[in-house]
Amino acid sequence: MLAAPDSFKGTATSSDVAAAIAEGARRSGWTCDTCPMSDGGEGFAEVLAPLGGEIVEAAVTGPLGGRVTARWRHTGNLAVIECAEASGLVLAGGPEGNDPLAASSRGTGELVARAVALGARRVLVGLGGSATTDGGTDAVSAIEEAGGLRGAEVIVACDVTTAFLDAAKVFGPQKGASPAQVELLSARLAAAAERYRALYGVDVTTLTGAGAAGGLAGGLAALGAKLVPGFQVVARALDLERRIGRADLVVTGEGRLDLTSWSGKVVGGVTALAAAAGAPVLVVAGSVAPGVAAGASAGATGGAAAGASAGATGGQDGEPALQVASLEDRFGIAAAMADPARCVREIVAEHLRSQGQARA
Repeated sequence: MLAAPDSFKGTATSSDVAAAIAEGARRSGWTCDTCPMSDGGEGFAEVLAPLGGEIVEAAVTGPLGGRVTARWRHTGNLAVIECAEASGLVLAGGPEGNDPLAASSRGTGELVARAVALGARRVLVGLGGSATTDGGTDAVSAIEEAGGLRGAEVIVACDVTTAFLDAAKVFGPQKGASPAQVELLSARLAAAAERYRALYGVDVTTLTGAGAAGGLAGGLAALGAKLVPGFQVVARALDLERRIGRADLVVTGEGRLDLTSWSGKVVGGVTALAAAAGAPVLVVAGSVAPGVAAGASAGATGGAAAGASAGATGGQDGEPALQVASLEDRFGIAAAMADPARCVREIVAEHLRSQGQARA
């Protein structure tokens, strides 16, 4: 079997969850290949460890102007950067501590510039978890002040498909913005789009995903970066399709499973690849929203969908193609939040024992 989960945001990294799945498999007599995943958000640099290099640190400008220490991966010609490490909402104290109008992406730009200065010819940037809605203007300024991209290829891993001009209304409230501030931020995005068009000849309003990280994706695209769905970046790097093709069962998951999970996120991407390979899937989530099965059948798995307590046919040996397990339903919200790894381990072991004979 293959363990390919996302992180359980705020409670367990994807590596922690994958290890818990593997331990549950071992206790049930199964062997397990672990492949922690990310869609460009939390854990992006960590899950790409197979690309080599080491995690290094740099002092950069934080989202609210102070200095922060950001961790990023560096190996020769390659750099892997997480926006959240330099410009993250957590660094700003969450929505309550954030200043949506002042929050700056400059630190992320400083990381990109540092990577290029150290010789990186390919820079992967994950955009999840930002505090900012500045349209990437501060990041662009930091990169330009340092001499630009100098021919380096920048791949931006977007975890959403939001348009540039929609970034404020979609994400602003999540970052602490009031309705009035959302209007101001939207006007600033429109001005930034005009500036990018005038300076770089790039119309960021037409680019899918340019609104990611409050428009940071669009700003980087104006400098020549390529915007790519984050799941695709990680899946290719980790050879996920081949590994799924070798598995009798695929286990994935995330902290909150809802309808958005099937649109560019890890769970949706993993289940789609598994469906194509004919492999059954178990999704383990901290909590499960109503309507999840409908979301899956709408396209994530080509119709192979099931709710938390039921399954659809289509898997191997008559198994349900997709089953969903909720830690909250099985253990209660307090236990699920306090020790998600233990809960994942136990629920996976229970599921596998119910499958009978151990397999790969």
